[in-house]
Parts: sequence; structure tokens; C-alpha cells
Amino acid sequence: MSDNLPWSEQFRIVAKQWVDADAAATILEDTKSAVMAERMLGLGEMAVNKAEALVKASPEWKRHVESIVNARRAANRLKVQMEYLRMKFSEWQSHEATKRTEARL
Repeated sequence: MSDNLPWSEQFRIVAKQWVDADAAATILEDTKSAVMAERMLGLGEMAVNKAEALVKASPEWKRHVESIVNARRAANRLKVQMEYLRMKFSEWQSHEATKRTEARL
């Protein structure tokens, strides 16, 4: 991202990315049990505990869980980037206030 952009614009860009990434992670998390149920039903007639164990032991389920974790990680990184920009702005604001105070002396 360009350092020439105002702090507010840098924050807005990252915040928009975070909203999208958070929504993607949330939908994956919220549909996890529905995906589990679909995969269990796809196995046919068997005991629920056996179907659940088979689904959870599958490479597909492992990839699904990894995609949920990766989506949340991406969203969290963007949230940290937003906080970094907020901190940088606060530091800049403090520095500018100090310069104004020194100029008055």
C-alpha cells in the first residue's frame, strides 16, 4: 500500500478487505455443521457416530477444516493491519502535536 495515501484512506482500504475476509471466514465457520451433515448423509445408512467418525477421518474434511482456519487467519491478519494503521496514525498525531508545542516555545 502506498505511504502517500492519507491514513484514513489506508485504513479504509484495509478495513474493506477485512470485512470481506471476515465474512468469508464466518460463512465457513457457520456452515461447518451443515457440511458435516451433508457428508454424513452421503455415506448412506449407518450409525451417526460411525458416519461422523468416517467424515472426520477423511482427507476432504481435513482440507475443509484447514480452509476454515486459513480464512480466519487471513481475516485476523487484516484486522491486525487495521490496528497497526490506527497506531501509526496515533503516533503521527502525537508527533505533530509535539512539533506544534515545540514551535510555540
